[in-house]
Order: sequence, then structure tokens, then C-alpha cells
Amino acid sequence: MKISTMLMYDGNPRNAADQVVELEKAGLDTVWVAEAYGFDSPTLMGYLAAKTETVEIGSAIMNIYSRTPGALLQTAAGLDNVSGGRAILGLGASGPQVIEGFHGVPYEKPIARTREVIEIIRSGMRREPLSADGLFQLPLDKEHGAVTGLGKPLKLLTKPERESVPIYVAALGPKNVELAAEIADGLLPHLYYPEKIGDVMGAPIKAGTEKRDPSLGALNIVAGGMLAIGEGPDTKALLDFARPIFALYVGGMGAKGKNFYNDLACAYGYEKEAAEIQELYLSGKKKEAEALVPTEWLEAANFVGPASYVKERVAAFEESGVTSLNVTPVALDGNAPAVVAELKAMIS
Repeated sequence: MKISTMLMYDGNPRNAADQVVELEKAGLDTVWVAEAYGFDSPTLMGYLAAKTETVEIGSAIMNIYSRTPGALLQTAAGLDNVSGGRAILGLGASGPQVIEGFHGVPYEKPIARTREVIEIIRSGMRREPLSADGLFQLPLDKEHGAVTGLGKPLKLLTKPERESVPIYVAALGPKNVELAAEIADGLLPHLYYPEKIGDVMGAPIKAGTEKRDPSLGALNIVAGGMLAIGEGPDTKALLDFARPIFALYVGGMGAKGKNFYNDLACAYGYEKEAAEIQELYLSGKKKEAEALVPTEWLEAANFVGPASYVKERVAAFEESGVTSLNVTPVALDGNAPAVVAELKAMIS
């Protein structure tokens, strides 16, 4: 398995990028850069490309609404060039709060849109003239809103570093997971519970895999959580630092009836806790919401404890189909690269 991490920053991503350099030396394989409604990911990815040498650099995620397929193609090709062929394009639908609230774009037909975006990007990376007749009309004609009608099929002006860039899809819902298993290079699930994920994603992954083009190879799955290796209660207590993240997603990442992560918690069997966490979180009682996150889930979704226990959790993730452990390394002495190096030795 590979080891990856999210770029974590508290307002200054330049400092975080410097930390990635040290993690790369310790054996980190991939770094993922989020954007949500913060800094855009391509800028930070380009900065990381200049600061690193071997680590893969992925977006996790760029949404499929705020950029046209042509713009996503240009971004993917440009990042792959400046990184020397180390780019990964992580895409997702995000959610209506971000898409309609921050970008002012209708949140509609996410599954069909994802499929078409991926098809157009892959065609464009092969330097084929962009053409589409679905949700996207390329070239745009007067029937579909063109002002001049002068648009014509155009291919990427510059030659890409590679003919294809790996495309990963962030997915939780069954239809989106099935689509990812069918057409994407990789899947980016969140709040992953390896022992229960089969009940949630097993059927859609199987359905998508049955339609998968063999040339894509096997589906990669990137999942994980906090990584803290050590004996004693002080290390175990670090697990509580994951509570705010779980509470944020289950309770606050969306509205009632439209929160994909709350639905996931219910699918794991935490219906009561999911409802209470959401109620508390949306009413501003975040600490109370955090306290209700099931410890069982935290234990299963993270790698916190003695080395022998962490090995067991790694084995559980691998058995469930995970090909890349996405970890947030934490060390009591502040030496996060040493924790990554220990994990690297564990899985080598």
C-alpha cells in the first residue's frame, strides 16, 4: 500500500508545504490538496510541485461545477507538466452549500456531470478536439445559447506530459460509488470504517467493476485517518482530536435531509447518534456533538495506539480493498515524519 496525507494548514499553506518536504523524505507517496471554499488547490499543488521531487500531488477535491471541463483539462495538463508527471486529478460533486452558496451554480445532475467531465478530460489529454453532446455542448451552438455560433472543436494547444492523468472521484452515495468503480482510476471515500464499508459500498463497487474497462486496471481506494503510534494513555488520548472532524461532517456538512456524511453514519448503524450529533451541531453545541461521536467508529477509522494495534488496523484497511492509506500523522514529540517512516517500514 501507498501512504498519503492531506495538506493540513491553519491559514498559511506555505508552512504546510515545507512540512510535506520532510514527509516526502520519510516515505510519503502522495499528498492531497483540498479547496472546499478556501484557497484553490491548483495554486498550492503547483507550489508543492516546485518544492518536492517524488511525491504525487493530487487534488482532493476540485468540484465539477465551478470550472468547465476545458478548464479542468487545462489544469490537469498544466499540473502534470510542472510536477513532471506526478499529478492526480481528484474530482467530486462537493455539496449544494458550496456549489450554490459559494459559486452560485445550480447543484444538479452530479452523476451525469461527473461522467461527462471525466470523458471530456480524458479525450482532451489525448489531444482530441473537444466534443460533447449531453449536459455539455462542445462546441456550443446557437441552439444551446451561443451568441456568435463561431465555436469549433479545439484540441489542447500544448502537448501534455502524459496522455492521461489519474482521475479519482470522491464518492459516498451508492450511485456515485458505482460510477467511480466503473470509470475512475481511484475512489476517495471519507470517514471510512473498513469492517462495515462492505455493507455500504460493496454492492455498488461490484456493480461498477463489472462494467469497468479492463484497460483502467484495478480500482484504487484511498482511505484512512489519524496516525499516532505509541504505548500508554497519552497516545490513545490523541484519538479525541479526531472528534471535531467527525462531528463537523456528520453534524454540520450540509442541512438536515441533505448531508451525505450523516447518511453514511446511519448506514454504519449509528442512526440515533447521527441525528443527535446533527441536532446539536446545527444549534451551535459543537462540543456536545463531538462527545457523541461513537468511540468504536473513531477506533476503527484511525490508527492510534501501540504498533501492534496499528498493524491490525492497517491489515483491516488492506483487507477491505484500500490501496493507499491516507493518514494524518501526529506525534507527542512533534516528529510527524518519524511516524510516517515507522508506518512505511510496517507496510513494506
